[in-house]
Amino acid sequence: MTTVGFVRHGVTAWNKEGRAQGNTDVPLDEEGIQMAERAAKRMQFEEWDVIYTSPLIRAKKTAEIIAEKYTGVNFIQDKRLREIGGGIIEGTTEDERIAKWGPDWRNRDIGFEPEDAIISRGMSFIEEVKQRHFGKRVLVVSHGGFISRLLNVLVPKGEFSRDIGNTSVTIVELQENENICHLFNCMKHLEVKEVQ
Repeated sequence: MTTVGFVRHGVTAWNKEGRAQGNTDVPLDEEGIQMAERAAKRMQFEEWDVIYTSPLIRAKKTAEIIAEKYTGVNFIQDKRLREIGGGIIEGTTEDERIAKWGPDWRNRDIGFEPEDAIISRGMSFIEEVKQRHFGKRVLVVSHGGFISRLLNVLVPKGEFSRDIGNTSVTIVELQENENICHLFNCMKHLEVKEVQ
């Protein structure tokens, strides 16, 4: 049995503007860094054996901030954990997409990464984790679109929203027959008031 903790990266300026990020390398903004610091503070008393991250800067920076609490824990970048490729919509808002391609823009060939390719790379990563880290606790810092799609494959009977919050924590226990989601999209660390 292997436990995987998924953390979405902190917020970016593009998140706030409603811009599709995809594989565009958008950094955390100041609030995103603070969110990552709060996630790190929350997780510092949890035991994690290895930390994996998407190489995109918003996830990598979030993972680095969390990893500061875990001296001696391996920190590994894995390109399979990157966000879903958004094709030609990357960098645009919903209003801009409608103005450019019309209200049915989702039905056009806009270069989205195919769903089967997303799931294939995600499950390839999970299978490798199960082999390399059997019985361990593996922390994965990635992206909302990617995490939500992978989660729906790992726990098909779960009813999970595709809206994964910034720095939210989701914990899945990988079992032989049926995986179990013990925590979904938890952001309690953002609710705590900072003491001045």
